[in-house]
Amino acid sequence: MKRPNPNSHSRSSARGAYPGNQGTAGLCEHTKAIKPTSLDGLVFSRRTSMGILAGGIAALAGPAYAQGGRPAFTQWVESFRARAMARGVSENTYSKVMGGLKPDTSVYELDRHQPEFDEKIWQYLNRRVSDWRISTGKEKAKEYASLLGRIEQDFGVDRSVMLGLWGIESAYGDPDVQQHHMRPIFPALAELAFGEPRRKKYWEQELLNALMIVERGWGKPDEMRGSWAGAMGHTQWMPEVWLNIGMDYDHDGKASPFGRPDDALGSTARFLVQRGKYRRGEHWGYEVRVPKGVKGGSRGYADWQKLGVVRADGQPFPHPSSPAKLWVPEPGGPGFLLGPNFNAVHSYNPSTKYTLAIVHLGDRIMGGGPFVQPFPGGERTPTLDEVQEIQRRLTALGFDTGGTDGRVGAATMEAIQKFQRNVGMQPADGYAGVKLLARLREAR
Repeated sequence: MKRPNPNSHSRSSARGAYPGNQGTAGLCEHTKAIKPTSLDGLVFSRRTSMGILAGGIAALAGPAYAQGGRPAFTQWVESFRARAMARGVSENTYSKVMGGLKPDTSVYELDRHQPEFDEKIWQYLNRRVSDWRISTGKEKAKEYASLLGRIEQDFGVDRSVMLGLWGIESAYGDPDVQQHHMRPIFPALAELAFGEPRRKKYWEQELLNALMIVERGWGKPDEMRGSWAGAMGHTQWMPEVWLNIGMDYDHDGKASPFGRPDDALGSTARFLVQRGKYRRGEHWGYEVRVPKGVKGGSRGYADWQKLGVVRADGQPFPHPSSPAKLWVPEPGGPGFLLGPNFNAVHSYNPSTKYTLAIVHLGDRIMGGGPFVQPFPGGERTPTLDEVQEIQRRLTALGFDTGGTDGRVGAATMEAIQKFQRNVGMQPADGYAGVKLLARLREAR
């Protein structure tokens, strides 16, 4: 999903279905795709909601029910009761959740007015594989070593992948995101099921899934907060995924994406195995040096090596017979051989840049270095101190970054963009980089 998503945790880094920050990437980066699920002959990814909204809601002048011939929302809620009962939702649960519910009509405005930032791939990666996320990820790796080890044993998913995904999706479950940048999902899903006509069946199904979660006792309505499209928790599950893939990994009697990360991380590993076909013991792929004239395609690592494609760090390929696909994002920049486990992570949110950010962040957390080969025109990733200095200088100049925590979210990006336009910097891309910092240091 790639419009809203909580990236960073502080006000400086998140926006509601956030863009992509240095603090909370998952939420912040894009609204991710809803994990793939078959529905009425369509296949949706984990955050399909964003794509649906972009193609549907953005084309609407307003909620469909305002166009005439539609029942009032309260009448629709009552008529939807029979659907919920047929699904297995009790009268008591339905009345508790839906009785007196006020629709969240802001979903339409949120979709139509997403801040737009034209990110080059090196900017995208720098924002998400940030100094803050790497250092915080190292802390989480130590704190949850036992849990991550258990996941590796039970599912075979490497801890680097779990840490990268957790960091990108919710900045490791930062409570500030939940408290200040999440909204109740029932008013949002109910409004979408009622007023968004293009994918009405999809939104109705997700509303029913959310109601069933309450019926099972896995979540309380007041704690079910998430993005304006319904994604929730440490790893940003849509209700369908929570309901069908979620598991009680901490054995407390319910499967919950909130609180302790056990259920969210265990269930996410289960998703990567069941739906992504993750392969135990294999790395996601490698940065490689690609000789001129070598074209893309898919073949075994050993066959790539015969063509002169070698790892950028000079090490051998551990699984020479495993298949890999060559990807060179930008001519003259680093190349990558992407193995089956890259595809497994890609299934969580079908964006190649997003997937590369996750696996690269995981590698950095586990002690790996930055890419050996630079991207054309790229900058090094700013340090946490440098990002905080950018925020302090912008604030002193009257540009509100929403905080100075070193995590770049929508507020910081918008402040940067305003500054860039004021001083004539091109492009005015909202990127918090070292060139911007140099310009800020010159500002009076």
